Amino acid sequence: MKGRRAWVAIGICAVAVIAIIGLAVQLSGNVVYYRTVSEAVKIRSSQARFRLAGAVVPGTISETSTGVSFEVTDGKKTVTINHRGDPPQLFKPGAPVLCEGAWGAATASGVAAFNSDRIMIKHGEEYTPPKVKVTTTTSLPRG
Repeated sequence: MKGRRAWVAIGICAVAVIAIIGLAVQLSGNVVYYRTVSEAVKIRSSQARFRLAGAVVPGTISETSTGVSFEVTDGKKTVTINHRGDPPQLFKPGAPVLCEGAWGAATASGVAAFNSDRIMIKHGEEYTPPKVKVTTTTSLPRG
């Protein structure tokens, strides 16, 4: 009996290990890597999707027909971002941002822009949301 129980336990452990490996492989396809501007420039030929981190360069924000175009920097390198969609409310010059997307095709000058479809604003712990004026209406009786 002891031999049979040992084989059952080994079988259960093997199934559990295979399930964990399968889950890890499945989830790894959903990972979006985070890179600074300097790191991203080194892998400019990559078609993989990732998040590019930097600060919005003042004076470079311009609206386009599909969203907004601007530059981000990490203090060493600067990259042009072509964002599709509306930027978040806290988007402004100098704001630290994470732009999610991938490199686009190289332009006539030979430089590829980063095509983004998601912008996340990074803010400190001292952030407080703006006050919202709440108007009261007729209250319902409690009961």
